[in-house]
Amino acid sequence: MEIISKEKLALFGGEPVRSREKKWMTWPIYGEEERRALNEVLESGKWWYGDRVKTFEQEYAAFQDARHCITASSGTTALEVCLQSLGLEPGDEVIVPAYTFIATASAVVRSGGIPVFVDVDETWNIDLKAVEKAMTAKTRAIIPVHFGGRICDMDALRQLASEKGISIIEDACHSWGGKWKGKGTGALGLGGVFSFQMSKNITSGEGGAITTDDDAFAETVRSITNCGRGGDGVWYGHVRVGTNVRMTEFQAAILSAQLTRLEAQTLLRERNGKILDENLSKIEGLTVQPGDPRITRRAYHLYCLRVDADRFGCSRKRLVEAAQAEGLPLSVGYGMPLYKQPAFSQSKNAERYAHCSCPVAEDLCYKSGMWLFHTILLGTEQDMQDIVNVFAKIKENVRELAE
Repeated sequence: MEIISKEKLALFGGEPVRSREKKWMTWPIYGEEERRALNEVLESGKWWYGDRVKTFEQEYAAFQDARHCITASSGTTALEVCLQSLGLEPGDEVIVPAYTFIATASAVVRSGGIPVFVDVDETWNIDLKAVEKAMTAKTRAIIPVHFGGRICDMDALRQLASEKGISIIEDACHSWGGKWKGKGTGALGLGGVFSFQMSKNITSGEGGAITTDDDAFAETVRSITNCGRGGDGVWYGHVRVGTNVRMTEFQAAILSAQLTRLEAQTLLRERNGKILDENLSKIEGLTVQPGDPRITRRAYHLYCLRVDADRFGCSRKRLVEAAQAEGLPLSVGYGMPLYKQPAFSQSKNAERYAHCSCPVAEDLCYKSGMWLFHTILLGTEQDMQDIVNVFAKIKENVRELAE
């Protein structure tokens, strides 16, 4: 790909690489399939937890190479259900990465456990050396997050967890369609959770799912999602304390329609991600999120990269300002590691988190981390050329951005 730049930065009055008239792909993508599916549910009069939900669960289990799929109202509630199924008791610990959405950790608290924050590594995923150091006799589970869709080293993590008898619950809320050595995410540990919230790569506005290959785990989480009912068909028979996080027929109908496009969209994002990797990695001071040959299909929810201010020539703040002026919706992502969030740092357990130190997570939050939304990767090769040109143009004129 030839790198083309323009002399003057748009931030200082130059012509932007992307004019306002040149639109990026918008989200969500929908069509006649969704309209027809919704109307069929509407006119059937059967709006609640029926055949549409069962059909989508079967379809999604097959898509993720899992034996079971159990739907839920969100990815957050799905994670809470998984943790409840483990029977966490006061004082039980669950290891989570410090760089992720708050639900990964809040689900632990709401399930009665204690989140133990560990750092991430250069992959933006949980640091396995930090995990090993954080393990104690109280550790009940590890929640790896396949951040941005980049799958964690599940071989090493499974070996580490199995040696200690610790469960793995994958936070696969960025990883629909991702495959590790040919196997879909979500059933690489005991179970995994997915989100279908509005911003996600397959969406029904809200919604979630749990996938697993473990029959007993599947039976337990299904019971919990459905008010603690058992599998004997007795409607007012409740074998455990559960909750109601069921999915509606409308949501399932939309998701089945969305699923017909997901594989092609995933492959397009992956192809465009490779184009960006190849070209942006040539620009001094930029580091793309590294891959792994064992990831046989990579589901991009975010395109992640880091900037080294000294080598690139300006701070992240100035780079992002300049990129946005050029028409690229570049984001700095999370503003702080989870242990700095008031929900933890100002909680009754604040002392536990006061001494947390995760240098890579803090660097991503405060200095280097940037990302692009997955919809960008549904664009054309010319769109990818424009992204490369934005960064190349800023690099050529970086002296203008000195603070």
